[in-house]
Amino acid sequence: MTTASIQAAPSLAEHFARVRGSSIALSAGLSAEDMQIQSMPDASPGKWNLAHTTWFFEQFVLAREHDYRPYNADWHYLFNSYYQSVGPMHARPHRGLLSRPSLAEVLDYRRYVDDAVQDILASDINEEMASIVTLGLQHEQQHQELLLTDILHALYSNPLKPAYSTGSDTPATASVPMNFVNGHEGLVQVGHDAEGFAFDNESPRHRVWLAPHALANRAVTNAEYAAFIHDGGYREPTLWLSEGWATVQREQWQRPLYWQRDLVSAFTLHGVRTLDPHAPVCHLSYFEADAFARWAGARLPTEAEWESAAVALPVTGNLLRDAPCMPRAAQGEGLQQMYGDVWEWTSSAYGSYPGFKTLPGALGEYNGKFMSGQMVLRGGSLATPYDHIRPTYRNFFPPDARWQFMGVRLAQDR
Repeated sequence: MTTASIQAAPSLAEHFARVRGSSIALSAGLSAEDMQIQSMPDASPGKWNLAHTTWFFEQFVLAREHDYRPYNADWHYLFNSYYQSVGPMHARPHRGLLSRPSLAEVLDYRRYVDDAVQDILASDINEEMASIVTLGLQHEQQHQELLLTDILHALYSNPLKPAYSTGSDTPATASVPMNFVNGHEGLVQVGHDAEGFAFDNESPRHRVWLAPHALANRAVTNAEYAAFIHDGGYREPTLWLSEGWATVQREQWQRPLYWQRDLVSAFTLHGVRTLDPHAPVCHLSYFEADAFARWAGARLPTEAEWESAAVALPVTGNLLRDAPCMPRAAQGEGLQQMYGDVWEWTSSAYGSYPGFKTLPGALGEYNGKFMSGQMVLRGGSLATPYDHIRPTYRNFFPPDARWQFMGVRLAQDR
């Protein structure tokens, strides 16, 4: 993490209260049973998400205070995620078996920790402490998106297909036609420039050489992806990477995750809804995004190409504010949907930038240890908090993952 300008304590306290309150608001309509379920090993129960983010503040903020007394020392084992240097943890695939502590107890735990952190923020904290609290809030916002994507998969696994919330459909409007916008070429600077917050994996800023290329002005739509399906895209091995084709055969993929067999409706946070043909297709794996690009006579952008185009654009779009909505059709001129709607797969493997160094201590396990077997996504989604995303943000997932709001933007060589 780099924090050249840390928020003053009063504004940080307000930000802490707002972010922590947003997690509670996002889970307010869910039952204790909803918050308990774990529908697949890659997901976590909502209750665990609320507890783990609280554990993070207890472990990395409150434990630094010599007179702090843990809420329940036994819970450190339950709610540690992957910080091996802190201690052992409960196995991720078995988080759904944790019927105790109850949701009510977890909420009490959050209040206890929140009060203790606010007491610290009311004092004259140093830059290091402010930096760690800021990191914890960014971490919490990541789990807000996970809370939504995890409950989406859990509710989808229910034969009744219940909705997370009752939202109205966005009126369907035609998307702007797809065209390609020339990107920067030659020597460009990418990576965080040390102004404001960034995770450690966004640094250091460095130079990259870009060959002539162009990016699509918008994300690929549901209608365009349906054309790929109807043309036999899932049956043509020459379109797929070897591992991708093996995955398609093993998992019997025939359409994006959550699409219904009719190819005109999909399960969403608002239940089963008719697909807007003009809205971005989402819940695609890297393998599917790459195969579609090949079918379309294009390719996926590199993360440097994506960032060099996005850095000059305002960070605004269809992002998470008070409640999640649906993907929306692109409108306007120039590059659209660079932020929000769907995370966009790039062709770049997730690795370290030249000169990258992890944070000291346990916080060094946050990002660097995952730099193997993952692909980079950029831009955020409709489930990404609006003040969490930035042009240098590097999200990463295995190439077969698709339960996040993942989509595709095409690129071309010029």
